[in-house]
Amino acid sequence: MNSLSSFTLFIFSIIICLQSLSSTGATTCHPDDEAGLLAFKSGITQDPSGMLSSWKKGTSCCSWKGITCLNSDRVTMLELVGFPKKPERSLSGTLSPSLAKLQHLSVISLGDHVNITGSFPKFLLQLPKLRYVDIQNNRLSGPLPANIGVLSMLEELFLQGNKFIGPIPNSISNLTRLSYLIFGGNLLTGTIPLGIANLKLMQNLQLGDNRLSGTIPDIFESMTLLKFLDLSRNGFSGRLPPSIAALAPTLLALKLSQNNLSGAIPDYISRFNRLEKLDLSKNRFSGVVPKGFVNLTNINNLDLSHNLLTNQFPELNVNTIEYLDLSYNQFQLETIPQWVTSLPSLFLLKLAKCGIKMSLDDWKPAEPLYYHYIDLSKNEISGSLERFLNQTWYLLEFRAAGNKLQFDMGNLTFARTLKTLDLSRNLVFGMVPAMVAGLQRLNLSQNHLCGKLPATKFPASAFADNDCLCGSPLSPCKL
Repeated sequence: MNSLSSFTLFIFSIIICLQSLSSTGATTCHPDDEAGLLAFKSGITQDPSGMLSSWKKGTSCCSWKGITCLNSDRVTMLELVGFPKKPERSLSGTLSPSLAKLQHLSVISLGDHVNITGSFPKFLLQLPKLRYVDIQNNRLSGPLPANIGVLSMLEELFLQGNKFIGPIPNSISNLTRLSYLIFGGNLLTGTIPLGIANLKLMQNLQLGDNRLSGTIPDIFESMTLLKFLDLSRNGFSGRLPPSIAALAPTLLALKLSQNNLSGAIPDYISRFNRLEKLDLSKNRFSGVVPKGFVNLTNINNLDLSHNLLTNQFPELNVNTIEYLDLSYNQFQLETIPQWVTSLPSLFLLKLAKCGIKMSLDDWKPAEPLYYHYIDLSKNEISGSLERFLNQTWYLLEFRAAGNKLQFDMGNLTFARTLKTLDLSRNLVFGMVPAMVAGLQRLNLSQNHLCGKLPATKFPASAFADNDCLCGSPLSPCKL
C-alpha cells in the first residue's frame, strides 16, 4: 500500500474506533459474515505469507487476521494489504462475490495484491455502509460499473494501478461525500464527467496515467478543499480551464504533464502561494512564463520541461526548491541564474537546451554537496568540469552532452556515487581515467580523447569518434 492510502486508512480506523468506544468485544461473529469470509478464502489460490491462516471455520471471525468487529458480532473492517515490494508474498486469486454478505462493512482494503484478478468487484455495490474502498494495485480489469454512484456513503475510493477500461461513469457525481478519488494507472478512456463538479468535499483527485481525452472541463469552482490534482499522462488538449484559479487557496500539487495542453501558462498560477509541486512538462505550453511565479514561495518541485516556452525565466524568490527542470524549451537564460546557484538543497537540476552560454569555471553553486542529478546538455557551456565534480559527494548522474567543455579528461576525479556520465560532443582531450570503470553508463564519444582505454564493460559507441583512442572495445593499440 502506498503512503497516501496507508495514512488515510489509519485515520479511518481511528475515527471508527472512536465512534465505537462502546464495543462489546464480541468473541463470536455473525454466520453470514463467517460464510462470506470463508467463501473469499476459497477464492484465494495462493497465500504464501499465511495471511489467512487464522481463518478457520468454527472460530470467531472477529479475531481473524485483518478483521475488525465493532459494537456487535458484525464485521465492519476487512484489511488485508499486500506487499508491493515483495509481490511473491501477496495473495493470488479472485475476489468472491460472497463478500456481499458482510452488510455492515464500512472499510475494505485489499490493495497491492498484484495477482488478484477478475472484473470490478460488483459485490461492493451491495454494501450500503461502505466508506473506504482500496483495491488498488491488483490485476482487476474490465469497465467500471455504470451504477457506481449507489455507494452514497463512500468517502475514499482507491482504484489505481489496475487495468480498468472504458469511461468514468457519470453516476460518480452521486458520490458527494468523496474526498479521495484515486483512479490513476488504468486504461480509462473518454472525457472527465462534468458531474464531478458535484464532489465539493474533494481533497485528492488523481486521474493520471490513463487514456482520457478532450479538454479539461471547467469543473473546479466548487472544489474549495482540493489539495492534490493529477491529470498527467493522458490525452487532454486545449487550454487550462478558468476554474482552476479557484484552487489557489488550497492546492499543494498540480500535475498535468504528458498531455497535449497548449496556450500560455495562465497568470492565475501565480496566485497558488501554497503550491509545492507544479509539473506542466511534455505539453505544448508557449509564450513567456508569468512574472508572478515569484509568488510561488513554497514550491519545491518545478518541472516545465519539453514545452515551447520562450525568453528569460523569472527570478524566483525561493529557497525550498529541490527539483528543478526547465529543459527543452526555447529559453535564452545566457547563464545559470543566480537564484538557482544560491539554492541551499537542490537535489535535481536540469537545464538542457536552455540557451546557456557561460563557462563552468564561473559557476559556483552554494551547496554542490547535495546535487544528485544534473543535466546541462545542448547548451554552449565552456570551461572545465574538474572543480565542480570535486565538490560533489552524492552525485549520481551528470550529463553535459553537446557543449564546449574543454579540459584534460585524465585529471578528472569524481565521487564513487556517480553512476552516469555523458560528456559526448564536447572538446574534452587527454586520456580516459581508469575510474570510469566504476560507472554504469558512460558516453565520451565525439571528443578529442587519445591513448589506451582502461578495461571497462562499455561498448565501442561510448568512445566513438575521438582523435586516437585505442584498446578494447576499439581497435588494438599499435606497438
